[in-house]
Amino acid sequence: MAAMDKLRNKKTEIVDTLSADRRIFDKVQQKGLITQRDYNNLKNIKGETEEGHVVALVDKIMNKGPDTCQKFLNLLQTDDDIKSTYPALENILTNTCILPTPVQAASSDNLDGDSQESKRRKEDEAYELNSQPVGLCVIINNENFKTKDQREGTDKDARRLAKVFSRLGFRVLMCKDQERDQMDRALKYFASPGDLSQLQEFNAKEWSGSEFIDPQEPPKHGDAFICCVLSHGSKGVVSGTDGKHLSIKEITSTFKATKESALNGKPKVFLIQACQGHGVQKGVPSPDLQFDDSGSVSIPVDADFLVAIATVEDCAAVRDQYVGSWFIQSVCKQLEDVCSSGEDISEIFYRVKNEVSLKEGSKTPGAVKQMPETRDTLTKRLVLLPRRN
Repeated sequence: MAAMDKLRNKKTEIVDTLSADRRIFDKVQQKGLITQRDYNNLKNIKGETEEGHVVALVDKIMNKGPDTCQKFLNLLQTDDDIKSTYPALENILTNTCILPTPVQAASSDNLDGDSQESKRRKEDEAYELNSQPVGLCVIINNENFKTKDQREGTDKDARRLAKVFSRLGFRVLMCKDQERDQMDRALKYFASPGDLSQLQEFNAKEWSGSEFIDPQEPPKHGDAFICCVLSHGSKGVVSGTDGKHLSIKEITSTFKATKESALNGKPKVFLIQACQGHGVQKGVPSPDLQFDDSGSVSIPVDADFLVAIATVEDCAAVRDQYVGSWFIQSVCKQLEDVCSSGEDISEIFYRVKNEVSLKEGSKTPGAVKQMPETRDTLTKRLVLLPRRN
């Protein structure tokens, strides 16, 4: 977080200097440090002084994380136009070591220093998401069970997920009403995609703008993978439509690193909308709410995984039959609201957990509550950004 700390420490002096001319807004937008939407919003804040506009700009840069902070500081130090427009910046930024330290020949005297600098850079590193599409988003949507049980509202979740992840640059495929073994085979297929014809076994549909249609080409992996499982379940497992169980550990382990895997070193995010048991947290359900019977989870130690589950061990997860589940709808809302700011996905899930924890499932406060849970072995920052069409 070195770049962010340096920007924070020099913020007052930098803001005072940049307030003299609004050219800085054009520069940061041209360099891709802020979006066109950010640019328009920042320049049109009503009733704000020049200094206030620049404060908002610097805050926006800082909210986008350490990588953007570093690029912003580099821009201030290296762009000739900026240096001539804001000559005072030279004195402000001199001797602050804002630019990355050049690599020098290693010696026994500086190994510790180099090691610390390398560690700091590693902490600020983000997963590279440059492929088009960014990757696959697979939704397993179990609605109709052989017991005649129907998970009403799950299609609302599936469509919302499809819209959000499509906007974030993912190719979205949905497999509807999967039995246990069928679900297992589908996951193994997506871990190492094959022919388009194989998708027929899994009732696969692809999101296209506003609806699910038949896939037109075989899937292939990009720089990230998202898997969303919407189903019933019990402790540590999710249920197929035949009532048989597949463990969450089996689901994630299907995608662990192998010599042949196209996902080695790439982020893999799993969203599990299913209960973690039969218990209702602090009360009884409201008549308008339903529950997805399910339970606890064991997380593999393999790197680059994030598993987010609708609720903690031994408790039920609430699903509104008219608008969808508390958890999935909150995930989608936060992704829509926050991703454009460049926030790390871990921070986004803190927001999800807070939002869901504040919901009330009954007219009696505290009678029906829910607390999502996340576990991850991500080794870098995961930043999902909306993609322009």
